[in-house]
Amino acid sequence: MKDKRTYTKLKEHGEDMTHENETKITISPDFKKDDRGPLDLTLLTEQYRADLKKYQDRESLYISTENKLKGTKQIAIDMAATVTKLDRRNQDLMKEIDRLTEELQLLELKIKK
Repeated sequence: MKDKRTYTKLKEHGEDMTHENETKITISPDFKKDDRGPLDLTLLTEQYRADLKKYQDRESLYISTENKLKGTKQIAIDMAATVTKLDRRNQDLMKEIDRLTEELQLLELKIKK
């Protein structure tokens, strides 16, 4: 038997408690008594909505990530095309430099003669 009896539930009406060693249990103001059973329709609806929200958040994250991936792929494709174009242009310019160098050498030979 306990020496010190305390309230352990929200309301205990029928018991005679001695006031000598009584302690008071405070209930937080945001305490919500949930007496709904597992098959209660409102409880099931709230759980469904919470699960639906989680799924929608996950789907939104998936779509966002997929869009970023597609954008990144397109940027990589564009950059590869630009690099190829610049490389081709560089080769054309190198050929032009070689041609002009040969022409310069021929002109210098003509001047010396």
